[in-house]
Formats: sequence, structure tokens, C-alpha cells
Amino acid sequence: MPSLRQKTMEAEGLAGHGGAERAGLVRRPLSNGPEPLRVLIFDHTARLGGGEIALYDLVRFLDRSRVTPIVLLASDGPLADKLRGLVELVVLPMAPDVLETRKDSLGAASLMKLGNVASSLRYIFGLARLTREKQIDLVHTNSLKADILGGLAGRLAGKPVIWHIRDRIEKDYLPAQAVTLMRALARMIPVYVIANSAATLSTVRLQGKVPGVAISSGVDLSAFEASQDEGVCSAERGGSDGRVTIGIVGRLCSWKGQHVFLKAAAMLHRQWPQARFQIIGAALFGEQSYVDELKALTAQLGLAEVVEFTGFRSDVNALIRKLTVLVHASTTGEPFGQVIVQGMAAGKPVVATHGGGVPEIVVDGVTGYLVPMGDAESMAEAVGTLLASPEAAREMGRKGRERIEEKFTIQSSARAVEAVYETVVARGKK
Repeated sequence: MPSLRQKTMEAEGLAGHGGAERAGLVRRPLSNGPEPLRVLIFDHTARLGGGEIALYDLVRFLDRSRVTPIVLLASDGPLADKLRGLVELVVLPMAPDVLETRKDSLGAASLMKLGNVASSLRYIFGLARLTREKQIDLVHTNSLKADILGGLAGRLAGKPVIWHIRDRIEKDYLPAQAVTLMRALARMIPVYVIANSAATLSTVRLQGKVPGVAISSGVDLSAFEASQDEGVCSAERGGSDGRVTIGIVGRLCSWKGQHVFLKAAAMLHRQWPQARFQIIGAALFGEQSYVDELKALTAQLGLAEVVEFTGFRSDVNALIRKLTVLVHASTTGEPFGQVIVQGMAAGKPVVATHGGGVPEIVVDGVTGYLVPMGDAESMAEAVGTLLASPEAAREMGRKGRERIEEKFTIQSSARAVEAVYETVVARGKK
């Protein structure tokens, strides 16, 4: 059984240089004729979560001479707006009771809803019909709900299905019943499984019944070409006056650890009184109560004057470029860590919690620091070390950028996904 480190190396190689061939994924013509392969990429939501941003980036960089992506969403929204004019887009509305079921609240009743209620069955049959009408060659699902509903529809339409798993299938991340269900279905519905990290892939427990591979969610480096020196620690910005900006980026929810970030900020504020802290992102899926708790904690810690809640922002890359240090604070193992990749692409030193797929991205002590999950004191100490050593921080940022260039570009990720398509098509022709 390969170790996690071996799996990580395989994942990095696949999304980098020649790893597709080493993993048994060989670039072949995707179709018998001149027409590209028609791939239906299905996500249940149009909200801009990490998986949806990764989908958007992937679609932009798929080789149109080889693949014609058709994106199907179960609702309208920001992702649909970004995709219009870029790709053929179909919005097939899903019943609200199914659409709004949260992955972190799936219980017996919710699982029953996904599998058995009339609205779900109608959706599956409608999606299967659309798959045939659009002459789809392959179905690629991008979320847990899409895996189930789109996977069943693809099988019903007689098309091969690829699951793209962007969530750790583990009991510390999902309800136990959901874990059992997803692991069982992963060995039955898809013909291939892509995961966003080796850590995520290991939680699916495919047991050799279905092939799987880890392909990281790469970043478009062109969005950061001119950004490497903006906000990086310097003698002026990272000196004893503490005039720096430390930020955390992502959906506002308890497991993302913004409360831990605030506790670390309180410790840092005592040493760096002019430091500013940004919490970039908004709540999704009815999590406003957590936002209220964060704002109350900010006031309780005496940070109201130095902490900014930006809310949802469409210019996240620009905000990251202006940070001095990027912090990742998840209290549960992150499946991948897209924001960390963005920060490193911008040349930022990163302080991140040690869990899930994060160690596959951050090289501790080289491109940033890894700290225990939920440990505000260790987080503050690591950030303080960077602020006190601006030249070392700058070097970490430079090495982080180099690591992204070598291992985590969206171009290499797209080529690796195309290699999976090719493998699946080739197997179907045998």
C-alpha cells in the first residue's frame, strides 16, 4: 500500500511534468473523428465555493481542440454569470429541498431525500435525457450531490462517469452516514475518480475497485504576474512599528477557523499594534450566525479598530496581493487548500494548519509554516516570526511562487484531467 508521501509525489507528478504517463494515463486522440470529445461537467450549485472556482479555472484551460466542455448547473448564480460566453452552459433547476441540503448536515433523512424522493428521481431522469440529447460522450461530476445525481443520470444514459472529489470523505468532515454512502457509491457509479489531493483520494477508500488519481486544483499564474512585491514584508512594512496586513481568505464557517485567526490576531496586536487584519469572504449555506459570533468575538478581544470583514469580494486575487502574510486556519483537515495556492502564487509567505492536503502544498519552513489545527498561540508565533524577519519572509514567498510554478499551475492540471478523459475513452473502446 503506497504511503501518503508516495501518493503525494504521484499527485504532484501527474499535475506537473510527465506524471500522466507514469500513472498510466496516456495522451491519445479523444475521438475517432475530427470532433472533440463532448464532456458534460456537472455541479449542483452556482455559488462560488472553492470547488466551483476550480471548475471555472479548469473549463477555461481545457484544450478546445480535444474537449468541448458543456457545463450543467442546478441553479443560476455567480458561477453561471462567469461561465456565460465562455462555454456552453445549461441551467437545469433542482428542487430547493434537494439543492439546499448541506454536505455537512447530511443525515438519514437527507440521504433518503437525495436517493428516493420524487424530485430527485425526476431530476435524474431529466438529466439523463439531456445527456442523450446533447450527445455527451462522458459525464464529469464536480460536487457530492452532483456525484450522486449526475452519476446515476450518466449511468442511466449509458455514458461513462468520472467523479471529481473535492471533499474529504471522512467522519471528521462529513456525517458518518454520508461517508458510508459516498465510499460505497464511489466503487459502483464512476469508472474513474479524480481527487484534488492525495489526502482526499485516500479517504475515498476505492479498494482497487475503481481507478483513481490525485490532480491538484491549479492556479492561473497570469493573475499574479505583477504581484510578487506587493505587500511582502519589508524593512518598512515589517519593522517594529507593525504596519502590516495579515489576512485569511475563504467561506466564513466554523471549520474554516476564522475564530482561531481572531484569537491569534489578539496576541499579535499586542506586539504589533499597528498591524491590520482582514477576514476576506462571506458566509454561505445559512451560516450567518457564525459571522455574528465572529464580530462579537472581535469586539470582545478589543480588535474592532484593526479587523476588517470584507464580505464577499470578486477581487480576491487583488486583496491577496496586498497582504503581508496569508493565514489558513482550518480546524478540520482541508481537502486541498486553493487559497494557499493563490497566496503562494502571489509570492506570500503562508502560515497554515497542518492537516488534509495542506502539507502537499506548503513545505514547512521553506514556503511558510505549518501549525497545529486550532492552536491560536502557535499561529501567532509563526506569523510573528515572519514579521520579525522580513527578508526570510520574502525568501519564503519567492520559494512558494517557484513551487506553484513547478507543481500547481492550471495548465498542468487541465492536461492531467484531459489524460483521464483519454484513458476512460480508450478503455471504453476496448
